[in-house]
Amino acid sequence: MKPILYEQHMHTPLCKHALGSPEEYAAVARDRGLAGIVVTCHNPWPGGYMPDARMEIREWPAYLKLVARARETCAGWCDVRAGLEADFWPGHEEFVRQQVQSVPLHHVLGSVHPYDEYQRVYAREGPLKLQQNYFEHLAMAAETGIFDTIAHPDLIKNMVPDWNVERIMPVIQNALDRIAATGVAMELNTSGLNKLVSEMNPGPEMLHEMAIRGIPLVIGSDAHWPTRAAAQWEEAMDNAKAAGYEKISFFLDRQRNDVPIDVARNSLRPIATDPVSSKEWSMRVRSGR
Repeated sequence: MKPILYEQHMHTPLCKHALGSPEEYAAVARDRGLAGIVVTCHNPWPGGYMPDARMEIREWPAYLKLVARARETCAGWCDVRAGLEADFWPGHEEFVRQQVQSVPLHHVLGSVHPYDEYQRVYAREGPLKLQQNYFEHLAMAAETGIFDTIAHPDLIKNMVPDWNVERIMPVIQNALDRIAATGVAMELNTSGLNKLVSEMNPGPEMLHEMAIRGIPLVIGSDAHWPTRAAAQWEEAMDNAKAAGYEKISFFLDRQRNDVPIDVARNSLRPIATDPVSSKEWSMRVRSGR
């Protein structure tokens, strides 16, 4: 089949915890039968928030040049576009809005990363309140209108000692009601299979609730090394179909494109199992290789 899909969530070494050039990701995407990639590295942030996991503000022009170079290099065999994974943090909406609007982008992911800095502020009342804050912030992110897609939307399950999806489900449902009202898409992120709770983000229960509400679904691998591009997408599409979805979406020029799941699945080419484990990836990043 003619290539249709785009990898919608992937990174570069500028975020300090990824490996490989956009051209290398593009080559894997081509071999998987994709039409292209949208590079979505972590956005620069003022004041040193998560400094070990994002580009610096001074590197923003270098990021755009990196993607532009790859677009030129890969022309004719893989369509390379610039996107961004931008954090939502209450009180910083205007900074992010101006950043996103400052250059032409094709896909803007909105993320809440409940790591150390976040937990120091929002986990003071215990793990249940942390989860409630997290899902509240997902809904707030969608309501800003800044983002096209809400990324890895149950990432919090890997940060709490007593994750219980049934207990927190009323909070999730309320957040999903609000997200559905905005028309913003949500991501099915295959990298969750490599995390503490070994299932995609979101898990099947939340994915089903998203389908019930008609929330558009984007599949992303959150690739931090080239062979992760479009990884486990067949399984992701099967999960989406089981949850009640009939189509998946991708963004170009920040406009949503919908594809029937069966058509999308048939457009993929099989690939050998990813030879790089998440543990090996972590070791390579730490060693600078």
